[in-house]
Amino acid sequence: MKPGQFRMFRSSIAGIEAVAAETGHSFPKHTHDQFGIGVIERGAQVSLSGRGVVRAEAGDVITLNPNEVHDGMPVGESRAWSMLYFDPRLMADLLDDVGEGAFGAKELPSPVIRNGQTAARFKALFSTVTSHDGLDAALQRDGLLLSLVADAMREQRQADEGTNAPAAIIRARDLIDDDPAASITLADLAEASGLSRFQLLRGFAKATGLTPHAYLLQRRILRARRLIAGGMSLAEAAFASGFADQSHMTRIFVRNFGVSPRVYADTKR
Repeated sequence: MKPGQFRMFRSSIAGIEAVAAETGHSFPKHTHDQFGIGVIERGAQVSLSGRGVVRAEAGDVITLNPNEVHDGMPVGESRAWSMLYFDPRLMADLLDDVGEGAFGAKELPSPVIRNGQTAARFKALFSTVTSHDGLDAALQRDGLLLSLVADAMREQRQADEGTNAPAAIIRARDLIDDDPAASITLADLAEASGLSRFQLLRGFAKATGLTPHAYLLQRRILRARRLIAGGMSLAEAAFASGFADQSHMTRIFVRNFGVSPRVYADTKR
């Protein structure tokens, strides 16, 4: 794969998306509404996540939790990685299976896992997810899938999204979450929270890692991605998600996911 290239694969498992990339791009703070497990193939990167500042190098397994604010910068000119993104409902089922109901938190605890066996297991799973080789491959794939999730949960940490956020900020966040496409002002959020606009602005950024405007854009682009995956046209998805036009949606989509909405839509056909 050439530097600067992103590739999305057709996945053989419903609820899993497969991506490979090699780029020197520095990603700004953003979120996903999926779990992610991947491997750094070449180079290294530094990222700030909800679980601290981490450095991941070639051979390291990396993980991501839904709605975790994170960024990513190469160490050197570029880095390459492969990633599997899991629908939260699928991951919840896998965690219940692996933990036999014992896991109190639905969160992957370690942002970086340095374990050669886990990395090899991920690479084998990535290959089977993207190969579409029939029933025998499905048996191998399901075993690898459960084993990889078990590896990722080996150092479980109890966590609950939003627990540390003040109730006032949660009310403001919920106003955005309830209808990201709606036109919302800082005054609306301040009124919902019972705070002044400045108190709301400062408290929101502290609790979520994003300004209210940046958070709103994240919720809109995640909604757009779901609508596109469901077969909605790009123009309709942009309108239904609250973007001014399709080009605005496209800019945010590429900034977040590294590929255009059109490329993403083509993998879902």
